[in-house]
Amino acid sequence: MHNKFNKLSWAVAIAAAAIAGQAHAGGYQVNEQSVSGQGYGHAGRSSNVNDATIVFGNPAGMSFLDRAQVTAGGTYLNVNSDIDNAEATRYPTAVGPIAAQDVSGTADGDMVPGKFVPFAFYAQPVTDKLAFGFGVYAPFGSETDYEDGFVGRNLGNYTQLTVMSAQPTVSYRFNDQWSVGAGITYNRVDGELHRQVPAIVGAGPTYAEADARVEGDDDGWGYNLGVVFQPVPETTLGLTYRSKVDYTLTGDYQATIGGVVQSESDANLDLTTPETVNFSITQQMSDNLKLMFGASWTRWSQFDEILVTNNQGGTITREEQDYSNAWAFAAGGEYQLNPQWVLRAGVTLDNTPTSDEFRSARIPSDDRRIFSLGAGWTPTENLTLDFAYSYLTERSTSVSQERVDSGPGGDVTSTYDADYKNEAHGFGAQLTYRF
Repeated sequence: MHNKFNKLSWAVAIAAAAIAGQAHAGGYQVNEQSVSGQGYGHAGRSSNVNDATIVFGNPAGMSFLDRAQVTAGGTYLNVNSDIDNAEATRYPTAVGPIAAQDVSGTADGDMVPGKFVPFAFYAQPVTDKLAFGFGVYAPFGSETDYEDGFVGRNLGNYTQLTVMSAQPTVSYRFNDQWSVGAGITYNRVDGELHRQVPAIVGAGPTYAEADARVEGDDDGWGYNLGVVFQPVPETTLGLTYRSKVDYTLTGDYQATIGGVVQSESDANLDLTTPETVNFSITQQMSDNLKLMFGASWTRWSQFDEILVTNNQGGTITREEQDYSNAWAFAAGGEYQLNPQWVLRAGVTLDNTPTSDEFRSARIPSDDRRIFSLGAGWTPTENLTLDFAYSYLTERSTSVSQERVDSGPGGDVTSTYDADYKNEAHGFGAQLTYRF
């Protein structure tokens, strides 16, 4: 295949990987790092100290724990997607839409496989002021897997990207009111993308589809900072900053037709996952009732383009993305029913950073609302089991894509249009043991 076909195909695939990796809260930034927090919609993420998951929520909160403890668990996500009015076309770019050919295929929906998102944290008070902690969790991740005959396969039919982080953390409490914390994060990103790239191979025109696949990975360092302020025992305020992380994904690309390799290459993509700021307040209303409110801001605006280069530093492609900074808001509560049982509930409003112009079949998401319920059971002083359920519903949205691929028979323009309605169910469980 022509070298231009090779380069542009790779670029499109890895560009979609970047979008996927930056996308599970208000995109697809992953929120599943605490089941106790899931129960109240993560409304008190930076201010409510329940267990060792505060290592992620706010490292300053570790110094409010009275003894060493380990918390481990995860959330199973079941996503349902309906696709309506799906249609796709392709045509020789030089001729224009008048020669458009409908692409045959299906649009079954439910293209996001069920996924278990695990985490584990440990927190250890060293003195009455100093604490140490460690955590392993997933801050970003995405997967979409359409059926083999997906009508939009020329735009993308498989996306998988996972970021895993390991975080050692320290916390210091100055007095009854103030505490600070900091952590360093080591992050590992892995991704895989598939797309059926159209190429003109005869008159008519006649098309062939190259099965284009790319895999890439890298690692990077970041950091977390946190502060907790407790002006009175009944009121706790928390603020957490999580830094951006810079990656250079190195990928291997291969395109085949009928099992025969047509092209192979290496390429690189600079990718930055965005920084986030979370503020929350926890108010003890009575001996049994806590209320919480939280707000999160993510700096998606720095993700304004995709720039893919070859190993010599030459530009393969540059594509505009136009992400916007996004906010999420949450409110929730926690009620201590008796010494053994605590009940939780919360609601989250999570805004998407994507725009209608650049929304893709790989990440067909929009603004979402999340409703959560949870409970914690402490059968003994040292052991707590937490459970949570969340229902996520997204605003109905549309995808309208157009893409040009270059090949030896000429440029091909592919289009895909569809309406999406997404919802998800999250089932979480975690165990905390105190030493």
